[in-house]
Amino acid sequence: MAVAHPVSAASPARTAPVRTIRRDDLRIALRDGWADFMSMRGDLIFIGLLYPLIGIIAATVTMGGALLPLFFPIAAGISLLGPIVAIGFYELARRREDGLESGWSHFLDVRKRPSADGISVVAALLVTIFMLWVAAAGALYVGLWGMNAPESVGAFLTRLFTTPEGWGLIVIGNLVGLGFAAVVLAVSVVSLPMLVDCEVDAGTAVRTSIAAFRRNTGLMMRWGLIVAALLVLGSIPLFIGLAAVLPWLGYATWHLYTRLVDRAAFPHCQD
Repeated sequence: MAVAHPVSAASPARTAPVRTIRRDDLRIALRDGWADFMSMRGDLIFIGLLYPLIGIIAATVTMGGALLPLFFPIAAGISLLGPIVAIGFYELARRREDGLESGWSHFLDVRKRPSADGISVVAALLVTIFMLWVAAAGALYVGLWGMNAPESVGAFLTRLFTTPEGWGLIVIGNLVGLGFAAVVLAVSVVSLPMLVDCEVDAGTAVRTSIAAFRRNTGLMMRWGLIVAALLVLGSIPLFIGLAAVLPWLGYATWHLYTRLVDRAAFPHCQD
């Protein structure tokens, strides 16, 4: 296997030691995540249906009237909340790694973990970032298009793709969204799996996540693009594919975490 070179974080007392990974580690994480998904009982997939259900509700609520311009920001922004939904998959992956029973009935056992309070803190942070993203998208729409709601879906799409202000909304909106996504990736890619795995507080987990992101910025951005691409593919049609994509990415993120953090050198991760 291609795991890498352990390098202690700058402040070991405040973060866990993080590793420099290689491109092959991303492939291995995806491979091992898929193996985990395929090994679980088939009825586990119903948990993954939660994500597409949320997407369908968002579409139903926003596809008419004044909220129509927020459909795309909300649909895309749901990915910012993906790490919260994936917490249960981190727990199942941890149990499987430890040789424990890992059926779907243990999905919510994460609430019994020593760092459950820290998990709540990071989850609240991600919800806040999501709300800020929706607010920013709404402000951008008003700034470019004014306060008037589109007359219909067709009129909205026509203006979006055939006018300068429409393309401005697309380009600037995607750039702003990329910034929010990068922040979520940096603070959550390691922190939530670490909180499931170790007895640490939210601050330690987030600092470790940011340290891992900074040490492997290029590969972490590549990972983010892989996640985004899979989420887009899983969203077609009607978000149903996310029932498989979300568990797969949850397990894969766990395996990426185990390659990014030198758990053996961090006593708080020792049971």
